[in-house]
Amino acid sequence: MNQGRTVFAELVELLPRKAFDLAVRRYNGNRRVRALSCMDQLLCMIFAQLTTRSSLRETVTCLQAMGARRYHCGIRGIIARSTLADANEQRNYRIFQDLALNLIARARVDLPVDRDLARLQANIYALDSTTIDLCLKLFPWAVFRRYQAAVKAHTLFDLHTGIPVFMRVTHGKTHDLWMLDQFIAQSGAFYVVDRGYCDFARLYRLHTTGAFFITRAKRTMNFGVGQRLAVPQGGTISSDWLIRLRGPMSRKLYPDTMRRVRYTDPDTGKRFTFITNNLILDPLTIALRYRKRWQIELFFKWVKQHLHVKAFFGTSPNAVQTQLWIAVLVYVLVAEFKHRHQLPQPLNDILQILSVTIMQKTPINELFSSQGMRKSTTHDRNQLLLLDL
Repeated sequence: MNQGRTVFAELVELLPRKAFDLAVRRYNGNRRVRALSCMDQLLCMIFAQLTTRSSLRETVTCLQAMGARRYHCGIRGIIARSTLADANEQRNYRIFQDLALNLIARARVDLPVDRDLARLQANIYALDSTTIDLCLKLFPWAVFRRYQAAVKAHTLFDLHTGIPVFMRVTHGKTHDLWMLDQFIAQSGAFYVVDRGYCDFARLYRLHTTGAFFITRAKRTMNFGVGQRLAVPQGGTISSDWLIRLRGPMSRKLYPDTMRRVRYTDPDTGKRFTFITNNLILDPLTIALRYRKRWQIELFFKWVKQHLHVKAFFGTSPNAVQTQLWIAVLVYVLVAEFKHRHQLPQPLNDILQILSVTIMQKTPINELFSSQGMRKSTTHDRNQLLLLDL
């Protein structure tokens, strides 16, 4: 019998405990705590995400059924539904936000870089948002439409390592452009956004800070061509121009030179028009960087399909933010877990295996190894094997 630690304990060992303790002290998370500490709350919520529990009552029932095994998972306090619900409602969500940001900073150093972007010596981020529908009666503070509520998660995504680096949660009516005012751009970094973020005043602010942007041009953009750069004949790049805006307002909002690249996707035949303030890069590299923006869409889809972010365990803004930040934390934890143990399976398979083996004490290399799974070649299933080789 294996006397080691549970799989859950090995997973949460990747958490930066010192950073978490500092965050708890910073926001007085354990003030007047009698039974359930901040660490117990965090571990319970991680357990709910990993095992895809659908409600707070179901999570508490499963944890109580574990009995003394909760101790081996690190949960020391008494688990009660009302206590866990109050903790999600009242304890500052910034505790878990700071923990997730600290884990993200470490993971960006450890995780491997995308092969297509490895040769590009610059940080590349994708910026986008996703909307999560809610019930208006339960979440009246998140009014979206007349009979519907929603929250919007604005996310800055690192395309090099494939993990989010920043997130802001607002009500559903918040425009996507709002997010461009919420972070300080890094000089020399690339920010890839879709057409909805094409605001010349904000793009010029990125330009003045020394950052680069890549987005799709609007069809009604009024511009004049200053120079036509040479492009190879018969390639996917049909034009590469240096332009200046000519609209009465747009030329005041963005008075500098931009670059307009026309690209044809060889697989689908669709044509794309990109604009950027980088005047040096190869046009194919610009198209590649924008194509990598699709990773953030896959991230949103993965989180909504495999983590519990469509239904919430609490109705207050603090409870919603707590659950969303812990979901991001679990995503980064699984990615770090995959890298630390050199697992060949995709994140989806790893999460599914963890969900059914979280309380086992099986060694990780044995748990995720396909060796030893022998297939019988006997046609008659009732016939016993003479020699067990």
